[in-house]
Amino acid sequence: MALPATIVASEEAGALFLRAEGDWLVAAAAQLDRRLHALDLPTGRKVTLDLGGIERLDTAGAWLLLRTEQALAARGNNVEFANLRDTLAPLFDQLRAREMRPPPPHPIPPHHTLVGFVARIGEVTIRILRQIYSMIGFGGLVSLTVARLLANPRRLRVVATVRQMEQTGLDAMPIVGLLSFLIGVVMAYQGADQLRRFGAEIYTVNLLGVAILRELGVLLTAIIIAGRSGSAFTAQIGTMQVNQEIDAMRTLGLDPIEVLVLPRVFGLVLTLPLLVFFADAMGLLGGVLMTWATLGISVPAFFEQLRGAVTGWTLWVGIIKAPFFAAIIAMVGCYEGFNVAGSADSVGRLTTQSVVESIFVVIVADAAFSILFSLLRI
Repeated sequence: MALPATIVASEEAGALFLRAEGDWLVAAAAQLDRRLHALDLPTGRKVTLDLGGIERLDTAGAWLLLRTEQALAARGNNVEFANLRDTLAPLFDQLRAREMRPPPPHPIPPHHTLVGFVARIGEVTIRILRQIYSMIGFGGLVSLTVARLLANPRRLRVVATVRQMEQTGLDAMPIVGLLSFLIGVVMAYQGADQLRRFGAEIYTVNLLGVAILRELGVLLTAIIIAGRSGSAFTAQIGTMQVNQEIDAMRTLGLDPIEVLVLPRVFGLVLTLPLLVFFADAMGLLGGVLMTWATLGISVPAFFEQLRGAVTGWTLWVGIIKAPFFAAIIAMVGCYEGFNVAGSADSVGRLTTQSVVESIFVVIVADAAFSILFSLLRI
């Protein structure tokens, strides 16, 4: 039977005795806590905690006794334990060494300090550099596989490549055409609204021609394809990685780069220039309709002004960029797919990451092309 836990205060020989009795276990901790808080603690006296009456003791009971000792000592009392059995002493020693240390009042997380902030920047920088190094290595591996395929063209998986062309090109035409048409409408409306103030509405056609053919057509199409097809590449290959299908391919002697990556790269490289041309046409169509509706510029007058505003290179600048953007999107999507490991959460996280990385690298490449064409005076 468990003995009721209690503590009794008494005066003996000018000293205060606090006698603990019974089973000081966690089951009685709430009652003992109220009893200890109700004690009238003295100041500047000798106090003896008599533990001879304790039958059983666990960590909760020992902690309550040590807390009482500290509260008495904080009021200037001379506190000592009496009649503490040898079997219970190690428990008090462990609590004194570990549990009774007061924690810092307001601990500061390491990353909130200046040193932690600098260390965090260093960790992120190193991780980004490792990511870039790994992606360059993957690009080199794909290039070697392409060279091996050129030496033996019969290894090209034509059916898979045509299937990827259908999925990334033909199936993407509705969304690419719709968004390009709307961008042309918006550009024409905003350009006409600004140029009307200077009586130069006709130059809205120049603005549309140069902006859509050189930059907006190819960049908008690449961003759409990165979100649509690049993410699909990562999800497809990532799911195969989780299901260990890629390991099975290697066991059968098949090269995953040749089977999974090259059809996607070739399919997107072949279709993106055609999508860019289609996007250019739809963007100009939206511009034609908006300029006719808002400015009264007829269709023949629009194309006459457009012919004087653009040159042969204006269209080809956007078309030349398209295969490079396609290769970037396809390889980033496949690279992140091969990095998937462990769970479906990894598939979703790396799919999102592949879209962000693809768009970022495409924009960086577009800036590099702009500098190159400027130096070449194209």
